[in-house]
Amino acid sequence: MFGERLKLARKKAGLSLDGLVEELGGAVTKQALSKYERGLMMPGSRVLTELAQALDVTLDYLLGEEVLNLEGVDFRKQARTTAKDRAQVEATVIDQLERYLTVEEILELESAQWHAPKLEDGRLGDIEGVEAVANGLRDEWDLGNDPIPGMSELLEEHGIKVLMLELPKSVSGLTCLVARRNTRAKLPAIVVNKRHGLERRRLTLAHELAHRVLTIPPSFSDKKKEAAAQRFAGAFLMRADHLRQEVGKRRARLGYQELIDLKRMYRVSAAALVVRLEQIGIIDKATLSTLFQTIGRSWRSFEPEELEPPKKRGEFEQPKRFERLSYRALAEGYISPAKAMELLNKPLSEIEEGMRGPEPLGTHHRL
Repeated sequence: MFGERLKLARKKAGLSLDGLVEELGGAVTKQALSKYERGLMMPGSRVLTELAQALDVTLDYLLGEEVLNLEGVDFRKQARTTAKDRAQVEATVIDQLERYLTVEEILELESAQWHAPKLEDGRLGDIEGVEAVANGLRDEWDLGNDPIPGMSELLEEHGIKVLMLELPKSVSGLTCLVARRNTRAKLPAIVVNKRHGLERRRLTLAHELAHRVLTIPPSFSDKKKEAAAQRFAGAFLMRADHLRQEVGKRRARLGYQELIDLKRMYRVSAAALVVRLEQIGIIDKATLSTLFQTIGRSWRSFEPEELEPPKKRGEFEQPKRFERLSYRALAEGYISPAKAMELLNKPLSEIEEGMRGPEPLGTHHRL
């Protein structure tokens, strides 16, 4: 496992074996590095420290034992995403999951179990069948018809690890299964990009959830698979019956303010909203085209009236379970403040404030 993590960290850094030798100042030979990566040899403590520093990773990442590997990694990315970007994302995800599972181990908690929903329409014949799957899952999770207030919390309640990390801009997110030591059950994880706005992150969470619950026929092309996942995301976040109740069964025209109010209600992008209206027949293709040529001409590139201001990117709908468990472990004395700093990647002052709370207004310190 150490060898695999070392190789992934090297790829994340964009280094060849020769390049890593150079970064280490020739202190380790290319042959030795190759043996490390193939699991034929382990470095000593000094070399381990130098490797971590050269590759900008933690020793916990290199030596962690909770996560064996990520399986079935499915990226939601743009075409220009590089191999280095993929390696960077996978290494970052493994590092964060290692921390998450370590806290659960310290507290002797079993991870919330993922029970794949048993949906009658889970096997698709065509993309239209996605609507029934999304409705079936909402019913099984007792969500009713109303908009979903918090996607991260919802998914974590149902056993999916949700991470919000700073990823390359070209990567919206990914889904994978986390293989753990001691033959424990694999855990599903969904990762979203903290750099992206709330509307896009919610859509990514729903899109990646689709990859966990849809049974897609082998005959579907990659493009059709993505179309099915997108259709599921729209249907899950904006149930057709609720939309028709709010907007009407048929509309020939929609105004800007009505659409903005609707996007705020469902907490989705304006573009996703109008596409959804066309999918369920509230507007026709001609009306959709007109919207994108007039009031929505920039919506595919720029989000109108964002729900989350750019300066507060990543503050809304954060996954909180890992942080909550970390503070619980600290409060119960299972970990030290230094370990909490390491796990949460926060300075000591922030950890201390998280324990005692903010100082009351008007409090002054005497010099």
